[in-house]
Amino acid sequence: MAMYAALLRGINVGGSRKVPMAELRTLMEGLGYDGVRTYLQSGQAVFAADHGDEDSLAAELAGAIEKQFGFAVDVLVRDHAYLTAVADACPFPAADLEPKQLHVTYFSAPVTEDRFAELDRDAYLPEEFRLGDRCLYLYAPDGLGRSKLAGDLARPRLNKGVIGTSRNWNTVLKLVELTAEA
Repeated sequence: MAMYAALLRGINVGGSRKVPMAELRTLMEGLGYDGVRTYLQSGQAVFAADHGDEDSLAAELAGAIEKQFGFAVDVLVRDHAYLTAVADACPFPAADLEPKQLHVTYFSAPVTEDRFAELDRDAYLPEEFRLGDRCLYLYAPDGLGRSKLAGDLARPRLNKGVIGTSRNWNTVLKLVELTAEA
């Protein structure tokens, strides 16, 4: 069985779109997933599945969440190999940075540099971003909450047609750990 992480976008933020983790685990077990565990309250779950691929598992889980909780949630599912490759390919010196300074936005599809051509990267320095395999690495030395670049990268016109959900570096590494084959 393959190990996966489900990344739910925009739940349990500011008291809205509540998805209790215990209920999410029960829902996922009801879909036939094994070894379901959640991490934090912000929308991460790991599980094993012997059917489907990342896209079909994401669609299955998103449909079940909407049916159970009454609202749509964007869901990305990524396997252990992908999560490990993203962590290993980080273009920034992760070991030398505080985890709050480094984030990864996972995308539902590949994105190219031309999507971000309108941004004057020099205007945001020392903040920087780099693209990876269906992801974007963001270095925000003052943290995400103070990042002007993060807000501009999240603009709908830059992300049209692509689902994106961000995680801090601690969560990136924890998902690699949690999805490691037993």
